[in-house]
Amino acid sequence: MPIPIVNSIASWILKKRIHHMELFKKHPNEVQNELLLDLIFKAQNTEIGKTYGFHEIKNYDTFRERLPVQTYEDLEATFERCRQGEANIIWPTPITMFAKSSGTTGAKSKFIPVSQESLEDCHYAASKDLLCIYLNNNPDSKLFTGKSLRLGGSKEIYQDKGTSYGDLSALLIYNMPFWATYSSTPGNSVSLMSDWETKMQAIVDETIKERVTSLAGVPSWMLVLLNDVLETTGKTAIDEVWPDLEVYFHGGVSFEPYKNQYEQLISNKNMKYYEIYNASEGFFAAQDSNDSKDLLLMLDYGIFFEFIPMSTYGTPHEKVINLSEVEIGKNYAIVITTNSGLWRYKIGDTIRFTSLSPHRIRVTGRTKHHINAFGEELIIENAEAAINKTASELNCEVMEYTAAPVFMSGNKKGAHEWILEFKTPPESLDDFRIHLDKNLQEINSDYEAKRYNNMTLDLLKIHQAKPKLFQQWLKRHNKLGGQHKIPRLSNSREHLEELLALNRI
Repeated sequence: MPIPIVNSIASWILKKRIHHMELFKKHPNEVQNELLLDLIFKAQNTEIGKTYGFHEIKNYDTFRERLPVQTYEDLEATFERCRQGEANIIWPTPITMFAKSSGTTGAKSKFIPVSQESLEDCHYAASKDLLCIYLNNNPDSKLFTGKSLRLGGSKEIYQDKGTSYGDLSALLIYNMPFWATYSSTPGNSVSLMSDWETKMQAIVDETIKERVTSLAGVPSWMLVLLNDVLETTGKTAIDEVWPDLEVYFHGGVSFEPYKNQYEQLISNKNMKYYEIYNASEGFFAAQDSNDSKDLLLMLDYGIFFEFIPMSTYGTPHEKVINLSEVEIGKNYAIVITTNSGLWRYKIGDTIRFTSLSPHRIRVTGRTKHHINAFGEELIIENAEAAINKTASELNCEVMEYTAAPVFMSGNKKGAHEWILEFKTPPESLDDFRIHLDKNLQEINSDYEAKRYNNMTLDLLKIHQAKPKLFQQWLKRHNKLGGQHKIPRLSNSREHLEELLALNRI
């Protein structure tokens, strides 16, 4: 079928969705409040609905007063009952799927409930919306003339007590509607392979024969795959393998540390990079412009959003607000209520708003992944910006990194200690250290105050990682795969010490 006809049909189908997006852009609070009341009504006869008197809740204020904000640890026993086959506990329809996630830290697995409604009205709806947004921005796209190369998790689907669990990406692929299966590569048998290293070569072998027009996956692992593609094919650029490649939909980790490497691998100057923000708990936001890194908060996916200002997070004065109360530029922890039966659930991510009309955000980090051992409040967004500036100044490239505090001992002052893996190392590691410290001070005034005259913090310490150190660390922890991430910042030295020890071997 000719490209203009394909795009015309797609545009006709997707135009209605653009109208709905315009609705929640113009009336965000009304859409969110209506969604909340709908969730409450649907779940009023569940166990949790009866416990908190859902039939009496008619507005957000009552909802906020009655239901506590909760973490996974608070709900773990409840989720386990659901996994054992008990029904109507947190959601009225049967929950038979659970997304297995260990996040960035800890070996203990989490099992996040995924309802059929969430699968269809959130995750798959988001996939269609992403295409809708992209095609609306790029009417001459040839996206539908080829396939999307998807790089998902490496776990199989496990059956247990009548329920199934696996990586979210594996669940999505396993239950994928036919239209998505037809337009994706590799096939399910390869996508769901459990051994990550074997799977990567199998993906290469299958996809280099396909006409690939888009990529989808986590930047760190997609980069490994693309390098494997070049090694297998003997080509010097990805465009030579897939000349019709036009867009990469990425998420999971910040794209900034990898951007230059992608631009070196993909020579097409018109290549588009679209960021998405999804997790085991739901799909939250997506880039809706070719040129802006801001993400449109999706307000009608069965997810009701609340926010905790990080200035109050974890304190006796912790404050929870809804969308109508947020402000531009402030750092917030996200709390969600969803059509999978998550009620006022802390997901552990932090964001800041860049726009309120419509509501656009940037992901700034994790509530547990920052360094605040000395009141410096260093978040991942600060670290990424400082690294990028330093790398640009010294003409080098950073592939992976992690940092942790050096705690005060006796008369010794504190500091931050970093280990970084370079693709192109700086001529002088000491110069990199001085520039990085200076840039951190320029970006973060709290860090600058603690560094003033070395009163609290000494100049940071730095180590160069040997090649593929971080992959070795992930492999030791059985975390090789598309959804596993490097812990960037931590108040604990646990990960840093493990990496330093491995670096000495």
